[in-house]
Amino acid sequence: MLVVAPPGSRQGELFVATPIDKHRRSELREFLMSRRARITPAQAGLPDGGARRRTPGLRREEVAVLAGVGVSWYQWLEQGRDITVSPQVLDSVGRVLRLTSAERRHLYVLAGLNPPAPEVDPANADMCQGLQRLIDAWMPFPAHIMDAYWNTVMYNDAAALVLGMRPEIVQNCLVAFFTDPIYRSRAKRWEEIACTVVAQYRAACSERPDDEGFQAVVEEARALSPEFVELWERRDVMPGGQVRKEMEHPVVGALHVESTQLRVPARPDLVIVLHTPLPNTDTAEKLEWLTSPEGRRGSMYPIAG
Repeated sequence: MLVVAPPGSRQGELFVATPIDKHRRSELREFLMSRRARITPAQAGLPDGGARRRTPGLRREEVAVLAGVGVSWYQWLEQGRDITVSPQVLDSVGRVLRLTSAERRHLYVLAGLNPPAPEVDPANADMCQGLQRLIDAWMPFPAHIMDAYWNTVMYNDAAALVLGMRPEIVQNCLVAFFTDPIYRSRAKRWEEIACTVVAQYRAACSERPDDEGFQAVVEEARALSPEFVELWERRDVMPGGQVRKEMEHPVVGALHVESTQLRVPARPDLVIVLHTPLPNTDTAEKLEWLTSPEGRRGSMYPIAG
């Protein structure tokens, strides 16, 4: 398949579209046609056209007019031709077609553009009860959930008993990591883990470089911890993943766990953090006892180590 060369090529030059290009444009064509077919004229604020309308969905020219783009341009877009598109135009088309956040990102990818940051679809906004059940089911192992800025959203009882999570401390995991004396006294490799924590937070910030929420957390950490300032200035970046932690609990002694960050695609604003006992240790048995009625009597609230 020969198509007109992209901008920057010699005038009149042709190139052969790769199989990936062909597949992407085919998917773009089918996706736009399917989204257009599901929108009725009434939903778009147009007369239905009566018996003259062959299909219940919108016509191409109607989408073009409502999106404020040329009819020929939209036709070429839906045909999967190699044309220049912009985020603004795709957003206009997306509004007319009533695309969800996930569908909008999908449209960007099919059009060959970097997709926008994930957003929470209103239909998935009320998932916290199910996520609370998830981390409660992780008992007797610690688990908690953070928002995009690492503010604590919820945690299970094991996280309170082991990690020292409690209502009276700063409810931001980054700030608490540097300022909570209980957590710090229990983390045996605190200095080593601190480098990873700061690098992972910088990676999270890079996803939304202009977000004032991240900037506010960083400024708070800067004001409270010279150690954070030193690590932040290194500008190390590391994706969220797994971190091995060795804790010294005042009741049960040494605990060896692996902290894993997970994301739910439907809630990109949340991060689930699960702590799993490492093999060949007695951590699982200690956590089971610690969260038992007998263990709770000795650790109703976190105790400084």
